[in-house]
Amino acid sequence: MPPLRVARHSLTLGWRAVLKIRANPEQLADVTLMPIIFVTMFVFLFGGAISGGHRHDYIQFVLPGIAVQTLVFASAGTGINLTTDITKGIFDRFRSMPIARSSPLSGLILGDLVRYAASALVTMVYGLLLGFRFHTNPLAITLAYLLIAVFALALCWVWVLLAMFVKSPQSLQGFGFVLMFPLTFGRNVFVPTATLPGRQQAWVKVNPVTYLSEAVRGLMVGGPVAGPAWHALAWSVGILAVFVPAALTVYRRRA
Repeated sequence: MPPLRVARHSLTLGWRAVLKIRANPEQLADVTLMPIIFVTMFVFLFGGAISGGHRHDYIQFVLPGIAVQTLVFASAGTGINLTTDITKGIFDRFRSMPIARSSPLSGLILGDLVRYAASALVTMVYGLLLGFRFHTNPLAITLAYLLIAVFALALCWVWVLLAMFVKSPQSLQGFGFVLMFPLTFGRNVFVPTATLPGRQQAWVKVNPVTYLSEAVRGLMVGGPVAGPAWHALAWSVGILAVFVPAALTVYRRRA
């Protein structure tokens, strides 16, 4: 099928995902409430102890990492929505339609951009209300959010592949916590890497989300950017190169 038709089908089904969000705004609850809960909890409950009473300095450190964490968690929603559609028989209907086989998957992922935008907006506004301030320029801030979105969209394909093997959204959600917690909490979001035990430092230094957090922090408040950003982009490309073909192959066999 011509690439333009594939793109048109993907955009159409992406708009379907957006309409589902408009009809059921509760789908945004996780990506809007989670950053508020995490920022409040770590800044006000633990921030004083971690930063020696300097909560303002701590929010400058922790907020970029929470922005990353929220979107990484939100990527699991793609797999959960896909599993829901499969169990309800909607994908059986797609099989009978004259559309590109990959468009139901790519359309679902494109629709998640709305959830990511909502999460980024809530995190930014709430952080500004608590005293967070950007120390870079609008271009760098835009690049920070684009970098997060690229990594999250790449991670979506991991969830798409996993969704092909589970029988219910609840199963995928339970498995997701096992997978996501080492990625999101085993990194330098809440405390600097140097303060961690040796073995945990070894994991943090190879965790792809660590590179993403460091790049985003540098783009938002200043610091090293080039090295962490290239590592984060390389991980994104690698995830896409492995999981997009695998997910499409399994989906086509299943369809």
